Amino acid sequence: MARDMVCGMNVSESSAKSQYNGETYYFCCTGCKGVFDRDPKKFVKK
Repeated sequence: MARDMVCGMNVSESSAKSQYNGETYYFCCTGCKGVFDRDPKKFVKK
């Protein structure tokens, strides 16, 4: 299981996903993935 970085929902790793800085992030739907893809720095803490 993974946590959707946008809405906080627990999701399976076969869900919508994006790559950022060599990491894979999983999302509950393409809507959350799109929000993340527009500004990933907003969701990923260094």
